Amino acid sequence: MRKALTHLKKSDPVMRAIIERIGPCRMRMGRPEFHSLAEAIVYQQLNGKAAVTIFKRFAALAGEPLTPEGILKLSDEQMRSAGLSKQKSAYLKDLAAKTAAGQLDFVRLPELPDHEVIEHLTQVKGIGVWTAQMFLMFTLNRENVLPTGDFGIRMAMYKHYLEVKKAKAKIAKKTSKAKAKKSVAAKKKKSPKLKITLPSPEEMEKIAKCWEPYRTVACWYLWQSLDTKTL
Repeated sequence: MRKALTHLKKSDPVMRAIIERIGPCRMRMGRPEFHSLAEAIVYQQLNGKAAVTIFKRFAALAGEPLTPEGILKLSDEQMRSAGLSKQKSAYLKDLAAKTAAGQLDFVRLPELPDHEVIEHLTQVKGIGVWTAQMFLMFTLNRENVLPTGDFGIRMAMYKHYLEVKKAKAKIAKKTSKAKAKKSVAAKKKKSPKLKITLPSPEEMEKIAKCWEPYRTVACWYLWQSLDTKTL
């Protein structure tokens, strides 16, 4: 981790300031197993407290750690009683069925390159690229992942890189003498609010280029800079 922080601080002054403000990196890693991915599905689109309550109810029925067999034995009614939606129950059953059938092999995942892990995991209903990337970052401990579809990362990049850049450009632009002689009433007019345009994947890749090969660590700091809860 020290090597990653040293690299990020040297390569990017903006990231250096964020790291110095946040302090030590405290990324928590899970184990690359069925339980971790099933838990990620349960937590999708839920706030922290609700997700914890539902997960505890579900785990009490299926058994902990979660296993394909434990999930497949549950009826739809039992899964609903835990607070799981019909759609999420279907996702969990699909994950369990594919794992039990050998279509999903957790033993192989640590050996696969990132793009193959994403391809392997997204064959399961309900697991998209974002969930697969979170698995790469916080379970397989891959150091160079950049989730370009993550709202928090996009917002943090806008806040720390694009918004600051626009502000500096505005300050650098000198006003003419004619503008300086405008009436007091004109000066008091409120300027229209700037529309926030979040960075595109291409812009994000450009900003994050200097973070390589530690983009995962940089992303953790960006989440923290927005007080966003990470996995």
